[in-house]
Amino acid sequence: MINIKLSIIIPCRNEEKFIGKCLDSILKQDYPKESLEILVADGMSTDKTRDILMDYSSKYSFIRWVENPKKLASAALNIMIPQVNGEVIIRMDAHNEYAKDYISKCVRYLDEYQADNVGGVWITLPGAETTIAKAIALVLSSSFGVGNALFHIGVKEPTYVDTVPFGCYKKEVFNKIGLFDEDAWRGEDDEFNSRLIKQGGKILLVPDIVSYYHARETYGKLWRTYFQYGYFKPLTVLKLRSVFTLRQLIPGILVGSLIVLCAVSLFNKYIFLLFLIEFSVYIAASFIASFLTAVKNRMVLLPYLMIAFAVLYLSYGIGYLKGILDFMVFKRHLSGKIKDMPITR
Repeated sequence: MINIKLSIIIPCRNEEKFIGKCLDSILKQDYPKESLEILVADGMSTDKTRDILMDYSSKYSFIRWVENPKKLASAALNIMIPQVNGEVIIRMDAHNEYAKDYISKCVRYLDEYQADNVGGVWITLPGAETTIAKAIALVLSSSFGVGNALFHIGVKEPTYVDTVPFGCYKKEVFNKIGLFDEDAWRGEDDEFNSRLIKQGGKILLVPDIVSYYHARETYGKLWRTYFQYGYFKPLTVLKLRSVFTLRQLIPGILVGSLIVLCAVSLFNKYIFLLFLIEFSVYIAASFIASFLTAVKNRMVLLPYLMIAFAVLYLSYGIGYLKGILDFMVFKRHLSGKIKDMPITR
């Protein structure tokens, strides 16, 4: 199966800073180029992304690109999957670079373990050479920040998990499970993988399959991105009729309980004490996680790490609570009223 015809699909929008690095890392793969095709769906980019794509497609016959007028990653994937010729499909991301054996190892483990989806660990790099960007990258690699998302924090041996980034699938999986949910404006991989597991599929995380992710470089971009991740999770829960991982609930529970306790404490001093206790426990936990991370890196990062943890929890938690109201209470997805939320990069 090592030289099987393989297709790489990449959703892309306004990625002039990273798409060239992504494609270069794919071109350096040890997988035979005659067995490879690369398809990029561009979501109506307004920067120089299209110029870069035209340049690469003119140089390499196995690289081509198509338009994605809906701009969403889920829509891009659904546009590309029916067009590719490979027996195996790898979904990649323009914000990432890939180790030179990424493809060959994905194909090897897909065959060896007879898995339905194979992926690797995600090493988070700063999106810029600033202290804030470095702190954000470290937070997104911390179990206090991302919970038990094993592709973030790593594993020691091949492990079956609930999701992986940039999965490698046999094309037949999409005939069985269907395509990506275009209501999932964020987290389309998680939603698809949840459906895959519910239908008996197996998802394998392999520690020696490695990609490198360039994280958001400012607190504002981190907030917008994780607010949207949290916002669309309740819609996935509603559609799947289950919560697939407990880690997605923790920020919402923390933020929601603090809001409720703060509001009720206006009328009861004992409730205010509970609010102070919970808030103090979070601050203490955040300080400990930040301190331990700073010790391993640079102590000057300590306050930046605490802010990044707070932004991550608050944005995801507030987004999750808003998603509960919009999707579970007001059913906004049924009236098409979520189209006023732009997807950020």
